[in-house]
Amino acid sequence: MKKQLISREHTAREPEPIVSGSRARRNERFAWTGMDLLNGDIVPSLTVLLTTKGCSWARRDGCTMCGYRIDSNPYTQASDIQKQFNQVIARSGKAFKIVKLFTSGSFLDQDEVPIDVRDAILSELRGMPKVIVESRPEFVTPEICEDIARTNEHVEVAVGLETSSDRIRNNYINKGFSFRDFVRASEAARAHDFTVKAYLLLKPPFLTEREALEDALQSVRDAAPYADTISLNLCNVQKGTLVEALWKKGLYRPPWLWTAVEVLKQTQETATVICDPVGGGSRRGPHNCGKCDREVVEEIKEFSLSQNSASFTASCTDQMLWEFVLEFEEFSYGAPLVP
Repeated sequence: MKKQLISREHTAREPEPIVSGSRARRNERFAWTGMDLLNGDIVPSLTVLLTTKGCSWARRDGCTMCGYRIDSNPYTQASDIQKQFNQVIARSGKAFKIVKLFTSGSFLDQDEVPIDVRDAILSELRGMPKVIVESRPEFVTPEICEDIARTNEHVEVAVGLETSSDRIRNNYINKGFSFRDFVRASEAARAHDFTVKAYLLLKPPFLTEREALEDALQSVRDAAPYADTISLNLCNVQKGTLVEALWKKGLYRPPWLWTAVEVLKQTQETATVICDPVGGGSRRGPHNCGKCDREVVEEIKEFSLSQNSASFTASCTDQMLWEFVLEFEEFSYGAPLVP
């Protein structure tokens, strides 16, 4: 499934966040098309990245794996955000069933996206079958959901839960909220007939490959009752992050693609789990040995659309090495056994 560039002006952020950098400190417009699942059907989608002043949590503290703060612009005005959106829609049209509105933080944070801009954008997309917005759970309140519902009834709220383990989320990822906060956000969204997506992070820093596998499996089981869709995000090495500092010292390796395949296979009957391996096959992204990476990445994407584990047919001699890592990495005192 190829992404088609719709708009790229000046020095826009690349679709792979592992290459984000200070070049994005301008008012850039960037969007791409793809295919996604909607009520069991494969439909065209449009992803819109809006430059804002950035994530409020990142300005106070920040997550260990997230480099998106580099792509924000502290001088962004409300009119800039509206202009970005208008230009993308003018060029791409509305021949889509799903529109994803992404920022470097939370679309529902009125300090990042002012209320009048938020409402104008959602109103413009009112006839769209699904509009996906990302937000931290503290901004998914009954009051905000009620305001949004008056503007657009077809909203899906996506929350970066990362893991159902409060210990891992706050000690290793530094997310700054609890699983209960996610549950409250989900309940608020669903009370207004919004759907909910939970982002889970495969292999946060300081976990072995087996610990990452087990954490992802448990997190899918825990999040499933509160999420209509679960997106398994495979950790990549973004610039300017703690994960990058560990990676450069040989203390972190992005997850194996085989680990993602195993999670998808084992959770197929538990929830609708999708995955798009950003940077798959690169040194900074999730990868296997290099020979089978492209094939496995494509099979993961195919599974995300079909939800059929028959998509996974690839095999490679490095699977034995992956199994060795799962069994013995705990004895390496946290250092990856394989680069």
